[in-house]
Amino acid sequence: MNGNNRADIRVGARVKVVQKQDQRTGHVTCGVVQAILTKSGTHPHGIKVRLEGGIVGRVKEIF
Repeated sequence: MNGNNRADIRVGARVKVVQKQDQRTGHVTCGVVQAILTKSGTHPHGIKVRLEGGIVGRVKEIF
């Protein structure tokens, strides 16, 4: 499942995100959602979240 719809993402869900500095390479980071930062219902590049540990990125995949 991709991370373009806010309704699909829940706090506590395991996701893969791309951080801002990794957008060119596409390197993904796995983690657990602590907070959802994007307010709109959808976003073409992925919903922005904060993972436990403070990492911020856009969701590319939901487990």
